Amino acid sequence: MTQWVYSFGAGRNEGSAAMRNLLGGKGANLAEMASIGLPVPPGFTITTEVCTAFYENDRHYPAELEAQVRAALAQVEQAVGRRFGDQHKPLLVSVRSGARVSMPGMMDTVLNLGLNDATVEGLASAADDARFAWDSYRRFIQMYGSVVLGVDHHRFEEIIEHVKLDEGVTEDTALSAQDWHRVVAGYKDMVAEETGKPFPQDPEEQLWGAIGAVFGSWMNPRAVTYRRLHEIPAEWGTAVNVQAMVFGNMGEDCATGVCFTRDPSTGENMFYGEYLVNAQGEDVVAGIRTPQPLSATRAQPGETPMETAMPAAYAELLAVREKLEQHYHDMQDIEFTVQQGKLFMLQTRNGKRTAAASLKIAVDMAREGLINEQEAVRRVNPAALDQLLHPTLDPKAPRSLLAKGLPASPGAASGVVVFSADEAESRAQKGEAVILVRIETSPEDIHGMHAARGIVTTRGGMTSHAAVVARGMGRPCVAGAGGITVDYNAQTLRSGGRTVQAGETITLDGATGEVFVGHVAMIEPAMSGDFATLMQWADTCRRLGVRANAETPLDAETARKFGAEGIGLCRTEHMFFDPDRIGAVRQMIMAHDEAGRRAALARLLPHQRDDFRKLFTIMAGLPVTIRLLDPPLHEFLPHGEAELAEVAAALGTDVEAMRRRAGELAEANPMLGHRGCRLGVTYPEIYEMQVRAIFEGALAVAKETGRAPVPEIMIPLVGTVRELEITRAEAERVARAVFQEAGREIEYHIGTMIELPRAALTADAIAGQADFFSFGTNDLTQTVFGLSRDDAGKFLPFYVEKGILPRDPFVSIDIEGVGEMVRIAAGKGRGAKPGLKLGICGEHGGDPASITFCEQIGLDYVSCSPYRVPVARLAAAQAALGSEGDRTA
Repeated sequence: MTQWVYSFGAGRNEGSAAMRNLLGGKGANLAEMASIGLPVPPGFTITTEVCTAFYENDRHYPAELEAQVRAALAQVEQAVGRRFGDQHKPLLVSVRSGARVSMPGMMDTVLNLGLNDATVEGLASAADDARFAWDSYRRFIQMYGSVVLGVDHHRFEEIIEHVKLDEGVTEDTALSAQDWHRVVAGYKDMVAEETGKPFPQDPEEQLWGAIGAVFGSWMNPRAVTYRRLHEIPAEWGTAVNVQAMVFGNMGEDCATGVCFTRDPSTGENMFYGEYLVNAQGEDVVAGIRTPQPLSATRAQPGETPMETAMPAAYAELLAVREKLEQHYHDMQDIEFTVQQGKLFMLQTRNGKRTAAASLKIAVDMAREGLINEQEAVRRVNPAALDQLLHPTLDPKAPRSLLAKGLPASPGAASGVVVFSADEAESRAQKGEAVILVRIETSPEDIHGMHAARGIVTTRGGMTSHAAVVARGMGRPCVAGAGGITVDYNAQTLRSGGRTVQAGETITLDGATGEVFVGHVAMIEPAMSGDFATLMQWADTCRRLGVRANAETPLDAETARKFGAEGIGLCRTEHMFFDPDRIGAVRQMIMAHDEAGRRAALARLLPHQRDDFRKLFTIMAGLPVTIRLLDPPLHEFLPHGEAELAEVAAALGTDVEAMRRRAGELAEANPMLGHRGCRLGVTYPEIYEMQVRAIFEGALAVAKETGRAPVPEIMIPLVGTVRELEITRAEAERVARAVFQEAGREIEYHIGTMIELPRAALTADAIAGQADFFSFGTNDLTQTVFGLSRDDAGKFLPFYVEKGILPRDPFVSIDIEGVGEMVRIAAGKGRGAKPGLKLGICGEHGGDPASITFCEQIGLDYVSCSPYRVPVARLAAAQAALGSEGDRTA
């Protein structure tokens, strides 16, 4: 027979902390605390398997459950010397949820269950306190009525407020037993009116109603949303914990509280928490009364700390704090009750904490010997490091939400609204903080994006141009904010009936995707010595190399500062938009023959050579992978009439010729059009110029520093081995020519991006012409799914919400499809050429889950935006350790 119920407390502990999946975190830890001798009121846990069966069987319970619950309840009765439903010495219980991972406030709880019109009198007599008994009864009706019967919580509050008005008091604690009697009567009448039935008086009916409500709350909207945001599978289910009540509301020698064994905001090794005298647990979190601090060191004038008010219970709580940290080897979040001077433990769990606290606690505990360095590395959530690298909004600051989009690049920023890149640049040069708002961005907007404090777009997804560039620059970005309407002519943005004019201030939170009206106060990041310590420990654990996607000296320097081991992707097209060279690029595009193109490219050569020389110098001998020109040429041409006229005048041609050339280059689907190596095949002089610039820059650095860089030339969008043969042969020809001119040779490698399904499926043939593969998973995701990353933001959130996809495939790699393509290509490539170097340079290179996949299939390195390098270093270490640990940041 399946065991559905496990007892804990009073010397009978059938569970342990190791049984979290079956008993949920709360049930497992209650059994564990009881087993190490802490004062835990007895009770029992109904397993998560019952929850699963409940939903699989149309909300019906397993046949044996009722008998097992009755037997476990009888053991609790025996342990406390009270009987469930007894009119003289009634046993009251709490019914609480408890999933295997903490979901604070997401599911439902019922306290004081077992009270009715008869047992309330027995409780009053046993406690010799009628006020306490009737207060407990009204709390039970209120919680049960709200949680189980579905009565609006505010209906109960209205009745209390009326009674307080009649009595001329403002605090609940000022109401007498008779007053609470009136409240209970009012509650019961209102429940009968709302539900059409009297409030249940049978404790058995109450118990099963509460158990059903807790299981039902696993599927309530807030719990479903929480699971989706935190990627918690619905099939895990929740357990239900039924526990003998202890009372913090029996008088002045009673209290209830919540505490953390260390400060969850800073990580400081100080006891942190609050308590309330003569209260029950919900009073602490409801905000009806102001809690008091636990320790005297944290008390403000006029506050009464527990250390002073209840010194014996506080001393016992300090001992419990020490015992729990020594036992769990982690910071604990504890709930406790003091009943008539006696301390009882109601819960412990690994405490939620900020990124800064997570970092400090992990490093401190390793230094204290509680955990080892590898465990410290496991403890910190890599994604949470973003909080340490970017400004964040002050959680206490007031704010007014304007719109919500995708959290495309973390950090927070405030500034005046501008609608063009040129205006962003000009106003920023005058010292103004600006937010660039665009329908969508293009490579032409780079200068404005760099000048802006943050970027908002109404179109595009997590790997749109705006998102990718913003992450690389370390700029906060909200993308795909479809609720915003931008009117460039009127210079306004509108959302939800509100209009913001150009020049007015907005604030964006790139971590949540929210946009606010006006200025919101922020907290600047503070890097601690603990950060460097943890990164050093992580580096000793990881196998994967970590490079950065970088094409400017600032990007490269930022990447090195964060510990990048080279450049895994230098997008050369970003260099072409510099004002000093865009004219030459456009001249090259407008040219009607090869001679004209070569003349324009000759003007670009010194700029490109200097670009590469700077990158090679900063990277100081580390690998630099340079992707030759990838986007279609029409992206470099202006679009508006005024811009066309301006560029035509600068080039000495007419607007009509510019318009005609733009029309010739226009494509129905440019993402799959004349781009990548297709440009190198049809216009070989473009790649010739870039390859010459690479080798001349590398040789210059070798001469200047005495250390020769090892350039890695990457041919993009290869779909056939012949494309790579042609472009590789051309690059090698240029290399020989440059080496002959310089009288010196250097080592170099030529490889390709695998970003098309055909390339992945024929990777064994392509490997014959490649020294390395770099997986461009942004485009590979597009081509495997048949999705445009710039348009998918309109429906992908819906797909994730409906469970069609587990997550946005542009954020975290789709292991079953895109990941399988990578796995196939890696296997075929190394099968044909053992030792073939393999890396990933899409945005997935900074995603912890994707990095774990890269470790599992044996890639050599990941490459990500500079500000994601610490995230990737830590995630790579955790992947190598084989476990993500119990991360609570």
